[in-house]
Amino acid sequence: MPELTLIELLYGKGAHADPVACVEDLAAELAGRHADNFPHSVWQIVWHMNFWTDYELRRIRGEKPSYPQHASESWLPPGAPPPSEAEWEKEIARFKELIGALASKAGDDSQELNREVPAGHSNQQTRTSTVLAILWQMAAHNSYHVGQIALLRRALGAWPPRGGGDSW
Repeated sequence: MPELTLIELLYGKGAHADPVACVEDLAAELAGRHADNFPHSVWQIVWHMNFWTDYELRRIRGEKPSYPQHASESWLPPGAPPPSEAEWEKEIARFKELIGALASKAGDDSQELNREVPAGHSNQQTRTSTVLAILWQMAAHNSYHVGQIALLRRALGAWPPRGGGDSW
């Protein structure tokens, strides 16, 4: 049976902001801008979410992607220039595609959702992971970072997005 609640959360229903709406109306210049006292730009956060979503989808498919030796490898390098409009549009398209892939997996039957996925790193060896557990982890991970994007947009004077968002 598909995980309808999970699918809704991946797309920002309920208490979650719509992740695509939070980024699709931003110009590259604004997406690459840093707000005072924030360590990352929207561009960097979306890139990071795409990194981990791609990583986990590859694990689910049975690939063995390399686990980063350090958390910094899952972020753009410090001092990376802001994206061009073309780069930003490409990253947004990838973001939409990856969220769609997560939602598609959440629509799989229970046998697939309960399938064990081998650990990708030694610190994961002590606990089992199913496809469903990975999908919930990604929903939580992305929700956390979409919250950061909402705060950044507020700090940059660019909230709410055209696609809507709570402003209270």
